[in-house]
Amino acid sequence: MMAQPDPNGPIGVAVVDKAAGLTSHDVVAQARKVLGTKKVGHSGTLDPGATGILLLGVGPATRLLRFLTDLPKTYTTEIVLGVETDTLDDSGVVTETHEMTGITADAVRAAASDLTGAIEQIPPMVSAVKVDGKRLHELAREGKEVEREPRPVTVYRYDVEPTDDPLVFRAEVECSSGTYVRTLAADLGTALGGGAHLRNLRRTRIGTFGEDEAAPVEDVVVLTPGEGLRDYPAVTIDAGTAALVANGRVLSRSTVGAEGDGPWRVVDQSGALRAVYEARGEDEVKPAVVLPGP
Repeated sequence: MMAQPDPNGPIGVAVVDKAAGLTSHDVVAQARKVLGTKKVGHSGTLDPGATGILLLGVGPATRLLRFLTDLPKTYTTEIVLGVETDTLDDSGVVTETHEMTGITADAVRAAASDLTGAIEQIPPMVSAVKVDGKRLHELAREGKEVEREPRPVTVYRYDVEPTDDPLVFRAEVECSSGTYVRTLAADLGTALGGGAHLRNLRRTRIGTFGEDEAAPVEDVVVLTPGEGLRDYPAVTIDAGTAALVANGRVLSRSTVGAEGDGPWRVVDQSGALRAVYEARGEDEVKPAVVLPGP
């Protein structure tokens, strides 16, 4: 049942388990109906064929999405050796095949190890990256392929295990934001002297948000903004400082008790998130987002 619109509207972060066949935009459209508000956005696009965790910002918390996007992500998938596709996954058209039946599990693990750490990755043509103001997937639909600049990403873990099919490997990848697992699969095939694509891609974790907290969009629950940004360190402020924060004031580190590099969740005495602050020079912090007060 569609929720009745709230004049104030809900605010917070929702952890959705996206079903296959839906675009991330589809999930947002459904969440707007379920939550009764137009103010919904998503962090970290998932391909229509992929499943798993999609974080939504609701109400003024949509302004927090960039911090959620920056969190590391974990995926599971299957990599099919010997077949390349134009989308780098099983939704695309086969573009080339290779004889790769002699590849050993040790060779696959070694190639995956070489793709671990700080690497540069060329975004696939079927992606949301913009080149000259146009998204790559739009150009791909027009039959165009353009030059793409490599982008630095970090692969923290790239574990591969054989299956009953000698050309199919299960993989689990933990990586930085902006990493394309499809490209990792294709690069693995290339490194092994052939080609590859992936299938059954699932995002199992974003930061500390795991599958156990995710729900189908029709059963979505909105966490508080503070819970949504739990992966960032918190500083607690008194009422006087809260008034300054509400006005978007630049403050000294000592005033808010900010240590380290930030950004920081700035919470009041009740534990409510009032703002997110970032470093400004060595001694000051500045507001990145200020949320409406109680």
